[in-house]
Amino acid sequence: MSSQIIFEEAKKVELVALLASLGFMPDRITRQDYWYRSPFRDEHTASFKVDRTRNIYYDHGEGKGGNIIDFAARFFRCDAKTAATKIIEQNIGSNFSFHQQQHPTLMAMAGEKKEPGRGKIIITGLRPLQSTPLLSYLEERKIPLHIAQQYCKEVDFSLYGKQQTVIGFENRSRGFELRSPTFKGSSSPKDIAFFNNGKQEVSVFEGFFDFLSFAVIRPQAGLVLTNYLVLNSLSFLEKSRSLMEQHHTISLFLDRGISGRQYTQKALAWNKESQSEKYTDSSHLYQYRDDLNEWLIAQSKQQQQQRTQRGRGL
Repeated sequence: MSSQIIFEEAKKVELVALLASLGFMPDRITRQDYWYRSPFRDEHTASFKVDRTRNIYYDHGEGKGGNIIDFAARFFRCDAKTAATKIIEQNIGSNFSFHQQQHPTLMAMAGEKKEPGRGKIIITGLRPLQSTPLLSYLEERKIPLHIAQQYCKEVDFSLYGKQQTVIGFENRSRGFELRSPTFKGSSSPKDIAFFNNGKQEVSVFEGFFDFLSFAVIRPQAGLVLTNYLVLNSLSFLEKSRSLMEQHHTISLFLDRGISGRQYTQKALAWNKESQSEKYTDSSHLYQYRDDLNEWLIAQSKQQQQQRTQRGRGL
């Protein structure tokens, strides 16, 4: 299939349908606008809008938008052609086209009576990480298997009658953050994850892939062992304030997007309230990237290029 055909076929798929296949349901629908909690970060108020008529999105939390291929390229962290291919591989093109308006899943979104529990993620199996696609995904994210195995499990779950297998990161309330190359979501209950290593310092991360990335670089960078707090949602930052302030030092490794910067500044302002310097912004480590995992991926690619050049005698 030529690149032009791939792009044309991908653009025929509704973004609303793609989001549904990835497990994202709208919080509300106003005429042609579908409002979601952002697929790119955790939030309680829907700020991600899809204009179904035009098949485009706009993320009000970051001030960015685009078409379905733009969305997929960012969500799957790949180039446009790969993104278009992944859209088609979701196997929704035959069931959801941009002009079809009556698919049962979309009708359910719009207010049709839903089967009880059908829209809830139901965990059906847990085991050590072993699936080849998930191991390849970890390799893409530059997370060694031995580190992922310390903190993650392979999770089977069902959603809207569809069975999926993903990487699961358990929170303190026994819920899971769920990730794969084609899925980003979480099972109830949503909560933080806290790792108590008996230290007076705590490192705070927005998501678990950033935490895993830190576990990769900590020995290499000579960083000290601390307690670890993974928020799993920026909305948990303020709720975790009392836990964080039980420590002498609080290092923030939040994303450098608009929302992450806003929450970092909110935490730094707490220093003035308490007349202390407990909170520090540690995101300077990856100041030219959106988050710690993106920085790790870029660093790994750069190191590989350098090794290749040395091997060629350049």
